[in-house]
Amino acid sequence: MNNGYLDMELLRFTTAGSVDDGKSTLIGRLLYDSKSIFEDQLEAVKQASESRGNEEVNLALLTDGLRAEREQGITIDVAYRYFATPKRKFIIADTPGHIQYTRNMVTGASTADLALILVDARNGVVEQTVRHSCIASLLGIPYIFICVNKMDLVNFEQDRFEEIKSHYLSMAESMSIHSQLRFIPISAKHGDNVVKESANMPWYSEGTLMHLLETAPISHKTGSDEQVMRFPVQYVIRPISDRFPDYRAYAGRLAEGTVHVGDAVEIFPSRLKSRVKAIMQAEKSLDEAYAPQSISLLLEDDIDISRGDIIASPLGRQMQVNQTLSLMCCWLNPEPLRLGTRYILKTATAETMAIVKNIDYRLNINTMQKENDISTLNMNDIACVTIRTSNPVVFDSYHHNRTTGSLILIDPATFETICAGMIC
Repeated sequence: MNNGYLDMELLRFTTAGSVDDGKSTLIGRLLYDSKSIFEDQLEAVKQASESRGNEEVNLALLTDGLRAEREQGITIDVAYRYFATPKRKFIIADTPGHIQYTRNMVTGASTADLALILVDARNGVVEQTVRHSCIASLLGIPYIFICVNKMDLVNFEQDRFEEIKSHYLSMAESMSIHSQLRFIPISAKHGDNVVKESANMPWYSEGTLMHLLETAPISHKTGSDEQVMRFPVQYVIRPISDRFPDYRAYAGRLAEGTVHVGDAVEIFPSRLKSRVKAIMQAEKSLDEAYAPQSISLLLEDDIDISRGDIIASPLGRQMQVNQTLSLMCCWLNPEPLRLGTRYILKTATAETMAIVKNIDYRLNINTMQKENDISTLNMNDIACVTIRTSNPVVFDSYHHNRTTGSLILIDPATFETICAGMIC
């Protein structure tokens, strides 16, 4: 693998839509037309298609990997696929369309830079279109591409495409969806406007889906404030050896910004200050590093820093430290939320105990209306809650930083992740 591939930009995107809108077929088409699958994979899909009685190669089978998914012809789990073009690397999260798998869509979208939402050209905007669009916007995904699929089944009519576009824009305005929107008419089954331009739709000239994916800005590369730096400490490197008698470094991944040798830093939650003495990446010394690189920092002062602390710039946006947090959350567990129950809270690299003190409101994801007087949450519910933690939590708002502004709750009895939250 050459260094050019390693240095290429990485775009993470998620796909969503209603059942049978063609998400898995679209991903299969992207992989197939961009020559990102091996011959043995294609041969296996051909054989599986024949055994199921399909007249053509069913590209959806490239992503529907679980036996239950293949038998039912639906996507159940979040399937991640990796591919690259000469311009960019991609990670795709193929998420389910069923309402009962809303939590899976939240999981897949939580790290995405962009969301593809498929709309069946015959059915137009449906309930799941609204639901997935609202979740994508709520999770802070900056770009939403609306792929109007199965245009071949409506004779590639421009009027039908414009009708769906107008309906979606009206819905997005009423729901206060702030993500930037692009609309692409496609046929995933036949490849129209996916990787290659479609001769069937000469009225559309804004670029194929692949072209738009290769040129979409990647928001996480730079923060909104160039002075801001966030470095959650994952591990303290303290070798006990004669070769490194006084070596102490702090390993982790930069969550935001850029750090240089000589920069002033502040450690949270202690608020102690120091300067960066050296930046290491494995055994290589760097003058600077930037998000999302994994590095080790050496500081000029010997101060108490441990896993869970955050090394940050003292300039720009200030980090928050509090034991009472307000957050939007998605309940992931079949067992309902119980107010006052102790849960394990994990945010960035820190861990503490917490209880949910109050459910401020539940969000009706179809209408974006706030429902008050709620005493419990069931699986897939999205709500604003107030939690209280045993120890102070260091955080940014999710709007500013998706790493230091997100958290999960874990059941201490089963160690299952039961809730995903975005700090307000």
